Amino acid sequence: MRDPANAFHLAIPCAELEQTASFYTQLGCSVARRYQDRITIDFFGDQLVCHLAPDDVAPEPKMYPRHFGITFRQRDDYENILLRARSRGIPFFRQPFVRFSGQPEQHTTFFLLDPSNNLLEFKFYEHLAMMI
Repeated sequence: MRDPANAFHLAIPCAELEQTASFYTQLGCSVARRYQDRITIDFFGDQLVCHLAPDDVAPEPKMYPRHFGITFRQRDDYENILLRARSRGIPFFRQPFVRFSGQPEQHTTFFLLDPSNNLLEFKFYEHLAMMI
């Protein structure tokens, strides 16, 4: 089981640091550190490092196999991030939809697209036990 005192770390490529910082702060995240070649984002309590690597940016994003995001414990948190994304004009890769309808692992999800074609998924499971 994860110790909540620890932070998950993920490093991703980005095409431009300022656009990337702006995108993530619009989501409610904060920039923890800035360097010439990367920024570290407090991504909902975890560590997201966006490395300046324009040659490594996916020219055409796909949901699978690579995306990352947050699975919320509370529906209100899911709804709030959805409302924030819509009200700020953040680009959606895929609008909200239900996966595995009628099954125990049923969840509502949507995908956002950051300025470097990285896909972010936000979801909420109807049954809390399905989060893991």
